[in-house]
Amino acid sequence: QVQLVESGGELVQAGGSLRLSCVASGRTIGPYTMAWFRQAPGNEREFVAAITWSDRRTYYVDSVKGRFTISRDNAKNTVYLQMNSLKPEDTAVYYCAADFSGGNIREMRGYNAWGQGTQVTVSS
Repeated sequence: QVQLVESGGELVQAGGSLRLSCVASGRTIGPYTMAWFRQAPGNEREFVAAITWSDRRTYYVDSVKGRFTISRDNAKNTVYLQMNSLKPEDTAVYYCAADFSGGNIREMRGYNAWGQGTQVTVSS
């Protein structure tokens, strides 16, 4: 069983940057695909980014391409989300997901481990 703990969320002004971290424990995060999702108030949880284990192939939702970068350090059991040029519409609780068992990498149902989330608030 994998436990995930996110950190790094805070209040930031539009145009600013944040780096979120997600540390896995209980079991190595390899060879698992890992991802970030987010959920804004009143909205469904949506896919943000994912990274595979072996070739570190990355996937992004269109709205964050060019601004967000997902990366991972398998030795530290950690996945990161570097967020630049933040916008108010990026405000949400950001969740780390792991233990991907298959299917569409952009869908929640493929992930079996979730963190508790970290709040990102972008002021205008």
